[in-house]
Amino acid sequence: MRFRLPAAFRHPVALAGAALATAMAILFITLLLLDAIGFLQNPYFGLLLFVAVPAGFVAGLLLIPLGIYLAGRRRRRYPDLPPADWPVIDLRTPRTRQVIGAVTALTLVNVVLLAVASYGAVHYMETTAFCGQVCHATMEPQFMAHRSGPHARVECVACHVGPGVEALVQSKLAGTRQLWQVATRNVPRPVPSPIHTLRPARDTCERCHWPETFHGDEVEVIREYAEDEENTETVTTLTLHVGGGSAALGVGSGIHWHMNLDNEIEYITTDPKREVIPWVRLRDRSGTVREYVVDGTTPEQLAAGERRRMDCMDCHNRPAHTFSPTPERAVNDAMALGLIPPELPFVRREAVAAISMDYADRAAALAAIATRLREHYKANPSADARLVERAIAGAQGAWSTNVFPGMNVRWGTYPNQIGHTDAPGCFRCHDDEHKAKDGGVIRQDCEICHSIS
Repeated sequence: MRFRLPAAFRHPVALAGAALATAMAILFITLLLLDAIGFLQNPYFGLLLFVAVPAGFVAGLLLIPLGIYLAGRRRRRYPDLPPADWPVIDLRTPRTRQVIGAVTALTLVNVVLLAVASYGAVHYMETTAFCGQVCHATMEPQFMAHRSGPHARVECVACHVGPGVEALVQSKLAGTRQLWQVATRNVPRPVPSPIHTLRPARDTCERCHWPETFHGDEVEVIREYAEDEENTETVTTLTLHVGGGSAALGVGSGIHWHMNLDNEIEYITTDPKREVIPWVRLRDRSGTVREYVVDGTTPEQLAAGERRRMDCMDCHNRPAHTFSPTPERAVNDAMALGLIPPELPFVRREAVAAISMDYADRAAALAAIATRLREHYKANPSADARLVERAIAGAQGAWSTNVFPGMNVRWGTYPNQIGHTDAPGCFRCHDDEHKAKDGGVIRQDCEICHSIS
Protein backbone atom coordinates (compact mmCIF):
# COMPACT_ATOMS: atom_id res chain seq x y z
CA MET A 1 0.00 0.00 0.00
CA ARG A 2 1.46 3.33 -1.10
CA PHE A 3 0.21 6.67 0.21
CA ARG A 4 1.25 10.12 -0.97
CA LEU A 5 -0.13 13.39 0.41
CA PRO A 6 -1.68 15.74 -2.14
CA ALA A 7 0.66 18.57 -3.06
CA ALA A 8 -1.57 21.19 -1.43
CA PHE A 9 -1.22 19.47 1.96
CA ARG A 10 2.57 19.26 1.88
CA HIS A 11 3.18 22.76 3.19
CA PRO A 12 4.79 22.69 6.68
CA VAL A 13 2.03 24.88 8.14
CA ALA A 14 -0.68 22.46 6.94
CA LEU A 15 1.24 19.49 8.29
CA ALA A 16 1.74 21.24 11.63
CA GLY A 17 -1.98 22.00 11.79
CA ALA A 18 -2.89 18.39 11.03
CA ALA A 19 -0.50 17.18 13.73
CA LEU A 20 -1.89 19.66 16.29
CA ALA A 21 -5.51 18.83 15.50
CA THR A 22 -4.82 15.11 15.72
CA ALA A 23 -3.01 15.44 19.03
CA MET A 24 -5.78 17.60 20.52
CA ALA A 25 -8.44 15.18 19.30
CA ILE A 26 -6.68 12.25 20.95
CA LEU A 27 -6.12 14.28 24.13
CA PHE A 28 -9.78 15.34 24.22
CA ILE A 29 -10.98 11.75 23.91
CA THR A 30 -8.52 10.61 26.59
CA LEU A 31 -9.54 13.32 29.05
CA LEU A 32 -13.22 12.80 28.31
CA LEU A 33 -12.88 9.12 29.18
CA LEU A 34 -11.01 9.96 32.38
CA ASP A 35 -13.76 12.41 33.27
CA ALA A 36 -16.46 9.83 32.53
CA ILE A 37 -14.95 7.33 34.98
CA GLY A 38 -14.64 10.05 37.63
CA PHE A 39 -10.85 10.24 37.70
CA LEU A 40 -10.69 14.01 37.19
CA GLN A 41 -12.85 16.10 39.50
CA ASN A 42 -12.11 19.74 40.15
CA PRO A 43 -13.55 23.09 39.01
CA TYR A 44 -10.74 23.92 36.58
CA PHE A 45 -10.91 20.62 34.70
CA GLY A 46 -13.84 21.87 32.63
CA LEU A 47 -11.69 24.80 31.53
CA LEU A 48 -9.07 22.39 30.18
CA LEU A 49 -11.47 19.86 28.67
CA PHE A 50 -14.05 22.15 27.11
CA VAL A 51 -12.02 25.30 26.42
CA ALA A 52 -8.26 24.79 26.15
CA VAL A 53 -8.18 21.48 24.27
CA PRO A 54 -10.96 22.39 21.78
CA ALA A 55 -9.21 25.73 21.22
CA GLY A 56 -6.02 23.84 20.32
CA PHE A 57 -8.03 21.55 18.03
CA VAL A 58 -9.64 24.48 16.23
CA ALA A 59 -6.26 26.20 15.92
CA GLY A 60 -4.88 23.07 14.24
CA LEU A 61 -7.83 22.93 11.84
CA LEU A 62 -7.33 26.58 10.93
CA LEU A 63 -3.67 25.97 10.18
CA ILE A 64 -4.55 23.37 7.52
CA PRO A 65 -6.35 25.77 5.10
CA LEU A 66 -3.71 28.39 5.88
CA GLY A 67 -1.03 25.94 4.77
CA ILE A 68 -3.03 25.06 1.64
CA TYR A 69 -3.36 28.78 0.86
CA LEU A 70 0.37 29.34 1.35
CA ALA A 71 1.17 26.36 -0.87
CA GLY A 72 -1.15 27.68 -3.62
CA ARG A 73 0.33 31.16 -3.37
CA ARG A 74 3.82 29.72 -3.76
CA ARG A 75 2.75 27.82 -6.88
CA ARG A 76 1.21 30.97 -8.38
CA ARG A 77 4.28 33.06 -7.67
CA TYR A 78 6.73 30.45 -8.85
CA PRO A 79 4.93 28.32 -11.46
CA ASP A 80 8.19 26.75 -12.61
CA LEU A 81 9.15 25.65 -9.11
CA PRO A 82 8.73 21.89 -8.82
CA PRO A 83 6.43 20.72 -6.02
CA ALA A 84 8.02 19.55 -2.81
CA ASP A 85 9.19 16.00 -3.16
CA TRP A 86 7.84 14.52 0.03
CA PRO A 87 8.66 10.96 0.96
CA VAL A 88 6.32 8.25 -0.18
CA ILE A 89 4.89 6.12 2.61
CA ASP A 90 5.13 2.51 1.45
CA LEU A 91 3.56 0.17 3.97
CA ARG A 92 4.96 -2.84 2.11
CA THR A 93 8.39 -1.94 3.42
CA PRO A 94 9.18 -3.40 6.86
CA ARG A 95 11.23 -0.34 7.77
CA THR A 96 8.26 1.98 7.05
CA ARG A 97 5.96 -0.12 9.21
CA GLN A 98 8.50 -0.04 12.03
CA VAL A 99 8.77 3.76 11.83
CA ILE A 100 5.00 4.21 11.78
CA GLY A 101 4.65 1.86 14.75
CA ALA A 102 7.31 3.75 16.70
CA VAL A 103 5.74 7.13 15.89
CA THR A 104 2.30 5.86 16.92
CA ALA A 105 3.64 4.47 20.20
CA LEU A 106 5.52 7.67 20.98
CA THR A 107 2.42 9.71 20.15
CA LEU A 108 0.37 7.71 22.63
CA VAL A 109 3.07 8.14 25.27
CA ASN A 110 3.16 11.88 24.60
CA VAL A 111 -0.62 12.10 24.91
CA VAL A 112 -0.50 10.33 28.28
CA LEU A 113 2.31 12.60 29.47
CA LEU A 114 0.42 15.68 28.29
CA ALA A 115 -2.73 14.49 30.03
CA VAL A 116 -0.87 13.90 33.29
CA ALA A 117 0.87 17.28 33.02
CA SER A 118 -2.44 18.98 32.26
CA TYR A 119 -4.04 17.31 35.26
CA GLY A 120 -1.16 18.49 37.44
CA ALA A 121 -1.54 22.04 36.14
CA VAL A 122 -5.29 22.01 36.70
CA HIS A 123 -4.85 20.60 40.20
CA TYR A 124 -2.31 23.30 41.07
CA MET A 125 -4.60 26.04 39.78
CA GLU A 126 -7.25 25.05 42.31
CA THR A 127 -4.93 25.38 45.31
CA THR A 128 -5.02 28.29 47.73
CA ALA A 129 -1.29 28.82 47.13
CA PHE A 130 -1.97 29.48 43.43
CA CYS A 131 -4.80 31.90 44.17
CA GLY A 132 -3.02 33.77 46.93
CA GLN A 133 0.65 33.68 46.01
CA VAL A 134 0.97 33.73 42.21
CA CYS A 135 -0.43 37.28 42.25
CA HIS A 136 1.19 37.88 45.62
CA ALA A 137 0.89 41.64 46.02
CA THR A 138 -2.65 41.79 44.65
CA MET A 139 -4.13 38.97 46.72
CA GLU A 140 -1.97 39.29 49.83
CA PRO A 141 -4.74 40.79 52.02
CA GLN A 142 -7.25 38.09 51.08
CA PHE A 143 -4.64 35.33 51.35
CA MET A 144 -3.50 36.41 54.82
CA ALA A 145 -7.06 36.75 56.10
CA HIS A 146 -8.08 33.40 54.64
CA ARG A 147 -5.08 31.63 56.17
CA SER A 148 -6.01 32.77 59.68
CA GLY A 149 -9.78 32.45 59.31
CA PRO A 150 -12.31 29.67 60.02
CA HIS A 151 -12.34 28.61 56.35
CA ALA A 152 -8.57 28.19 56.07
CA ARG A 153 -8.94 24.55 54.96
CA VAL A 154 -11.48 25.40 52.28
CA GLU A 155 -9.85 25.96 48.88
CA CYS A 156 -10.59 29.31 47.26
CA VAL A 157 -12.20 27.70 44.21
CA ALA A 158 -14.83 25.96 46.35
CA CYS A 159 -16.53 29.34 46.82
CA HIS A 160 -15.16 31.47 44.00
CA VAL A 161 -15.60 28.91 41.22
CA GLY A 162 -17.32 25.69 42.20
CA PRO A 163 -18.92 23.27 39.71
CA GLY A 164 -21.04 24.33 36.79
CA VAL A 165 -20.25 25.57 33.29
CA GLU A 166 -21.90 28.97 33.77
CA ALA A 167 -19.94 29.66 36.96
CA LEU A 168 -16.75 28.45 35.31
CA VAL A 169 -17.19 30.77 32.34
CA GLN A 170 -17.99 33.74 34.59
CA SER A 171 -14.97 33.09 36.80
CA LYS A 172 -12.65 32.71 33.82
CA LEU A 173 -13.89 35.92 32.24
CA ALA A 174 -13.28 37.68 35.55
CA GLY A 175 -9.88 35.98 35.85
CA THR A 176 -8.89 37.10 32.36
CA ARG A 177 -9.75 40.69 33.24
CA GLN A 178 -7.80 40.43 36.50
CA LEU A 179 -4.79 38.90 34.74
CA TRP A 180 -4.79 41.82 32.29
CA GLN A 181 -4.97 44.26 35.19
CA VAL A 182 -1.98 42.61 36.84
CA ALA A 183 0.02 42.50 33.60
CA THR A 184 -0.66 46.18 32.86
CA ARG A 185 -0.17 47.21 36.50
CA ASN A 186 -3.70 48.56 36.57
CA VAL A 187 -5.03 46.59 39.54
CA PRO A 188 -7.71 48.39 41.60
CA ARG A 189 -6.30 49.26 45.02
CA PRO A 190 -8.01 48.01 47.09
CA VAL A 191 -9.70 45.15 45.25
CA PRO A 192 -13.43 46.07 45.13
CA SER A 193 -15.86 44.33 47.44
CA PRO A 194 -18.45 42.86 47.35
CA ILE A 195 -17.85 40.67 44.31
CA HIS A 196 -20.93 41.15 42.18
CA THR A 197 -20.27 37.99 40.15
CA LEU A 198 -19.96 35.72 43.21
CA ARG A 199 -22.14 32.65 42.90
CA PRO A 200 -25.28 32.38 45.06
CA ALA A 201 -24.81 30.96 48.55
CA ARG A 202 -26.99 27.97 47.70
CA ASP A 203 -24.27 26.87 45.27
CA THR A 204 -21.36 27.53 47.64
CA CYS A 205 -22.06 27.96 51.36
CA GLU A 206 -24.94 25.50 51.38
CA ARG A 207 -22.78 22.70 50.02
CA CYS A 208 -21.40 22.46 53.58
CA HIS A 209 -23.81 24.49 55.73
CA TRP A 210 -27.29 22.95 55.76
CA PRO A 211 -29.87 25.78 55.82
CA GLU A 212 -32.53 23.54 57.38
CA THR A 213 -30.48 23.14 60.58
CA PHE A 214 -32.01 24.82 63.63
CA HIS A 215 -29.24 26.36 65.75
CA GLY A 216 -31.26 27.82 68.60
CA ASP A 217 -29.37 30.28 70.83
CA GLU A 218 -25.60 30.66 70.83
CA VAL A 219 -23.48 32.54 73.36
CA GLU A 220 -20.76 34.97 72.33
CA VAL A 221 -18.39 36.53 74.86
CA ILE A 222 -16.84 39.89 73.93
CA ARG A 223 -13.84 41.11 75.92
CA GLU A 224 -12.76 44.73 75.82
CA TYR A 225 -9.94 46.48 77.64
CA ALA A 226 -9.51 50.00 78.95
CA GLU A 227 -6.47 52.21 78.41
CA ASP A 228 -5.60 52.44 82.10
CA GLU A 229 -2.57 50.90 83.75
CA GLU A 230 -4.39 47.67 84.62
CA ASN A 231 -5.95 47.30 81.16
CA THR A 232 -9.27 46.86 82.94
CA GLU A 233 -11.34 44.17 81.28
CA THR A 234 -15.03 44.52 80.45
CA VAL A 235 -16.92 41.37 79.51
CA THR A 236 -20.14 41.47 77.49
CA THR A 237 -22.10 38.28 76.98
CA LEU A 238 -24.42 38.13 73.99
CA THR A 239 -27.04 35.44 73.67
CA LEU A 240 -27.55 35.34 69.94
CA HIS A 241 -30.95 34.09 68.81
CA VAL A 242 -29.60 32.36 65.71
CA GLY A 243 -32.67 30.17 65.36
CA GLY A 244 -33.31 28.78 61.91
CA GLY A 245 -36.01 28.00 59.40
CA SER A 246 -37.45 24.86 57.88
CA ALA A 247 -39.53 24.69 54.74
CA ALA A 248 -40.62 21.16 55.63
CA LEU A 249 -41.89 22.15 59.08
CA GLY A 250 -42.98 25.64 58.12
CA VAL A 251 -41.22 27.25 61.06
CA GLY A 252 -38.69 30.02 61.37
CA SER A 253 -37.26 32.12 64.17
CA GLY A 254 -34.30 34.22 65.17
CA ILE A 255 -31.65 35.65 62.89
CA HIS A 256 -31.80 32.75 60.46
CA TRP A 257 -35.51 33.33 59.95
CA HIS A 258 -34.30 35.30 56.94
CA MET A 259 -33.07 32.05 55.42
CA ASN A 260 -36.26 30.08 56.01
CA LEU A 261 -36.64 28.34 52.67
CA ASP A 262 -40.26 29.48 52.44
CA ASN A 263 -39.35 33.15 52.86
CA GLU A 264 -38.14 34.93 49.76
CA ILE A 265 -36.53 38.29 50.50
CA GLU A 266 -35.39 40.60 47.72
CA TYR A 267 -33.85 44.02 48.02
CA ILE A 268 -32.53 46.86 45.91
CA THR A 269 -29.28 48.54 46.88
CA THR A 270 -28.18 51.84 45.42
CA ASP A 271 -24.48 51.81 46.31
CA PRO A 272 -21.60 49.52 45.26
CA LYS A 273 -20.97 48.25 48.81
CA ARG A 274 -24.62 47.22 49.32
CA GLU A 275 -24.90 49.38 52.43
CA VAL A 276 -27.78 51.59 51.24
CA ILE A 277 -30.94 49.52 50.84
CA PRO A 278 -34.05 51.67 50.28
CA TRP A 279 -36.40 48.87 49.08
CA VAL A 280 -37.17 45.40 50.49
CA ARG A 281 -39.70 42.86 49.25
CA LEU A 282 -40.90 39.87 51.30
CA ARG A 283 -42.92 36.93 50.02
CA ASP A 284 -43.85 34.68 52.95
CA ARG A 285 -44.94 31.03 53.14
CA SER A 286 -48.57 31.86 52.35
CA GLY A 287 -47.60 33.80 49.23
CA THR A 288 -48.36 37.20 50.73
CA VAL A 289 -46.11 39.91 49.31
CA ARG A 290 -45.15 43.09 51.14
CA GLU A 291 -42.84 45.84 49.94
CA TYR A 292 -41.00 48.15 52.34
CA VAL A 293 -39.68 51.45 51.03
CA VAL A 294 -37.76 54.30 52.68
CA ASP A 295 -39.57 57.64 52.39
CA GLY A 296 -38.21 59.83 49.62
CA THR A 297 -36.98 56.96 47.47
CA THR A 298 -37.71 57.63 43.79
CA PRO A 299 -38.52 55.07 41.08
CA GLU A 300 -35.45 56.29 39.18
CA GLN A 301 -33.20 55.40 42.13
CA LEU A 302 -34.68 51.92 42.32
CA ALA A 303 -34.38 51.39 38.57
CA ALA A 304 -30.70 52.31 38.68
CA GLY A 305 -29.95 50.10 41.72
CA GLU A 306 -28.92 46.45 41.99
CA ARG A 307 -31.77 44.01 42.66
CA ARG A 308 -30.77 40.89 44.54
CA ARG A 309 -32.33 37.97 46.36
CA MET A 310 -31.05 37.88 49.92
CA ASP A 311 -28.76 35.01 50.85
CA CYS A 312 -26.06 34.18 53.40
CA MET A 313 -23.51 36.55 51.87
CA ASP A 314 -25.62 39.62 52.56
CA CYS A 315 -24.84 39.35 56.28
CA HIS A 316 -21.88 36.95 56.29
CA ASN A 317 -20.10 39.07 53.69
CA ARG A 318 -16.57 38.35 54.98
CA PRO A 319 -16.75 34.64 55.86
CA ALA A 320 -13.25 33.77 54.68
CA HIS A 321 -11.54 37.17 54.51
CA THR A 322 -12.31 38.90 57.80
CA PHE A 323 -10.41 42.03 58.85
CA SER A 324 -10.61 43.93 62.13
CA PRO A 325 -12.51 47.17 61.59
CA THR A 326 -10.40 49.24 64.00
CA PRO A 327 -7.02 49.05 65.77
CA GLU A 328 -8.89 48.97 69.09
CA ARG A 329 -10.86 45.89 68.08
CA ALA A 330 -7.72 44.14 66.81
CA VAL A 331 -5.86 44.76 70.07
CA ASN A 332 -8.85 43.68 72.17
CA ASP A 333 -9.03 40.39 70.27
CA ALA A 334 -5.29 39.81 70.59
CA MET A 335 -5.43 40.48 74.33
CA ALA A 336 -8.41 38.16 74.78
CA LEU A 337 -6.39 35.40 73.11
CA GLY A 338 -3.31 36.15 75.18
CA LEU A 339 -1.26 37.16 72.16
CA ILE A 340 -0.79 40.55 73.83
CA PRO A 341 -0.39 39.97 77.60
CA PRO A 342 -3.06 41.93 79.55
CA GLU A 343 -0.85 41.91 82.66
CA LEU A 344 1.64 44.29 81.03
CA PRO A 345 0.89 47.86 82.27
CA PHE A 346 -0.74 50.20 79.73
CA VAL A 347 -0.23 47.63 76.98
CA ARG A 348 -3.64 48.21 75.46
CA ARG A 349 -3.04 51.94 75.10
CA GLU A 350 0.49 51.54 73.75
CA ALA A 351 -0.36 48.73 71.32
CA VAL A 352 -3.31 50.65 69.87
CA ALA A 353 -1.14 53.74 69.43
CA ALA A 354 1.60 51.72 67.74
CA ILE A 355 -0.60 50.02 65.16
CA SER A 356 -2.75 53.08 64.45
CA MET A 357 0.09 54.93 62.75
CA ASP A 358 0.43 55.06 58.95
CA TYR A 359 3.45 53.13 57.66
CA ALA A 360 4.87 52.96 54.15
CA ASP A 361 5.25 49.18 54.09
CA ARG A 362 5.36 46.03 56.20
CA ALA A 363 9.07 46.27 57.08
CA ALA A 364 8.72 49.86 58.30
CA ALA A 365 5.63 48.99 60.33
CA LEU A 366 7.16 46.00 62.11
CA ALA A 367 10.30 47.93 62.95
CA ALA A 368 8.41 51.00 64.20
CA ILE A 369 5.98 48.97 66.33
CA ALA A 370 8.85 47.11 67.98
CA THR A 371 10.82 50.31 68.59
CA ARG A 372 7.84 52.17 70.08
CA LEU A 373 6.95 49.43 72.55
CA ARG A 374 10.55 48.73 73.58
CA GLU A 375 11.23 52.43 74.13
CA HIS A 376 8.08 52.81 76.23
CA TYR A 377 8.90 49.90 78.53
CA LYS A 378 12.55 50.88 78.93
CA ALA A 379 11.25 53.57 81.25
CA ASN A 380 9.56 50.89 83.35
CA PRO A 381 12.32 48.59 84.67
CA SER A 382 9.78 46.36 86.40
CA ALA A 383 8.20 45.33 83.09
CA ASP A 384 8.93 41.70 82.27
CA ALA A 385 11.07 41.63 79.12
CA ARG A 386 9.40 38.40 77.95
CA LEU A 387 5.97 39.99 78.20
CA VAL A 388 7.23 43.01 76.26
CA GLU A 389 8.43 40.75 73.43
CA ARG A 390 5.09 38.95 73.42
CA ALA A 391 3.32 42.28 73.22
CA ILE A 392 5.53 43.33 70.30
CA ALA A 393 4.83 40.11 68.42
CA GLY A 394 1.09 40.37 69.09
CA ALA A 395 0.90 43.99 67.98
CA GLN A 396 2.93 43.26 64.86
CA GLY A 397 0.60 40.36 64.06
CA ALA A 398 -2.49 42.54 64.56
CA TRP A 399 -1.11 45.12 62.13
CA SER A 400 0.27 42.75 59.49
CA THR A 401 -2.97 40.74 59.17
CA ASN A 402 -5.18 43.79 58.75
CA VAL A 403 -3.21 46.55 57.03
CA PHE A 404 -1.62 46.28 53.57
CA PRO A 405 -0.33 49.65 52.33
CA GLY A 406 0.58 48.32 48.88
CA MET A 407 -3.10 47.55 48.21
CA ASN A 408 -4.48 50.56 50.14
CA VAL A 409 -6.11 48.19 52.62
CA ARG A 410 -6.39 49.81 56.03
CA TRP A 411 -8.58 49.64 59.09
CA GLY A 412 -12.21 49.55 57.98
CA THR A 413 -11.53 49.14 54.26
CA TYR A 414 -13.56 45.93 54.17
CA PRO A 415 -16.55 46.30 56.55
CA ASN A 416 -18.15 43.22 58.04
CA GLN A 417 -21.97 43.36 57.96
CA ILE A 418 -22.43 40.85 60.80
CA GLY A 419 -24.07 42.87 63.55
CA HIS A 420 -24.17 46.66 63.46
CA THR A 421 -21.30 47.95 65.62
CA ASP A 422 -18.67 48.87 63.04
CA ALA A 423 -20.77 48.77 59.85
CA PRO A 424 -24.46 49.37 59.05
CA GLY A 425 -25.12 45.61 59.04
CA CYS A 426 -28.60 44.83 60.35
CA PHE A 427 -29.54 48.52 60.37
CA ARG A 428 -29.43 48.62 56.58
CA CYS A 429 -33.00 47.33 56.77
CA HIS A 430 -33.91 47.18 60.48
CA ASP A 431 -34.10 50.93 61.04
CA ASP A 432 -37.84 51.68 61.49
CA GLU A 433 -37.58 53.67 58.23
CA HIS A 434 -38.60 50.92 55.80
CA LYS A 435 -42.38 51.16 55.61
CA ALA A 436 -45.08 49.15 53.87
CA LYS A 437 -48.29 50.60 52.44
CA ASP A 438 -50.30 49.16 55.34
CA GLY A 439 -48.13 51.03 57.86
CA GLY A 440 -45.94 48.12 58.87
CA VAL A 441 -42.22 48.73 59.32
CA ILE A 442 -39.05 46.67 59.48
CA ARG A 443 -38.43 47.07 63.20
CA GLN A 444 -35.20 48.12 64.86
CA ASP A 445 -35.70 45.79 67.81
CA CYS A 446 -32.43 44.45 69.16
CA GLU A 447 -34.15 41.72 71.16
CA ILE A 448 -35.15 40.00 67.93
CA CYS A 449 -31.54 38.96 67.40
CA HIS A 450 -29.86 38.96 70.80
CA SER A 451 -30.02 39.66 74.51
CA ILE A 452 -27.15 41.23 76.44
CA SER A 453 -25.83 40.37 79.89
